Amino acid sequence: MGTLVGRTDRILDDAEIGQIAGAYHAWRAASSARAAGLRYEDVPGFCYSAATDEIRRHDHVLTPGRYVGAAVVNDGDDEPVADKIARLSKDLYARFDESARLEHAVRAQLERLDG
Repeated sequence: MGTLVGRTDRILDDAEIGQIAGAYHAWRAASSARAAGLRYEDVPGFCYSAATDEIRRHDHVLTPGRYVGAAVVNDGDDEPVADKIARLSKDLYARFDESARLEHAVRAQLERLDG
């Protein structure tokens, strides 16, 4: 969530702040959350309600990744990983070759200008 500003700062927009606040209020079961029809649910990569026993099993370490996990990403790409790596490698090598060809052309033109 948010937009990374610099190397360490992340800025949240109003919609993201509202999403976080809504999850919190639903989790706390505040009267305003019930009135707004909010119901808390764990969302992978976003929020998770850990029980005290679960936190104790993790030696009271509160690193979010231990509990929240990662969001499921469906990029719609059904291409097998090995095929994708082969295809992208071939494309990258072709771009390297084109880069070398262009470098030689530029060097030749610069030598012509210097000479």
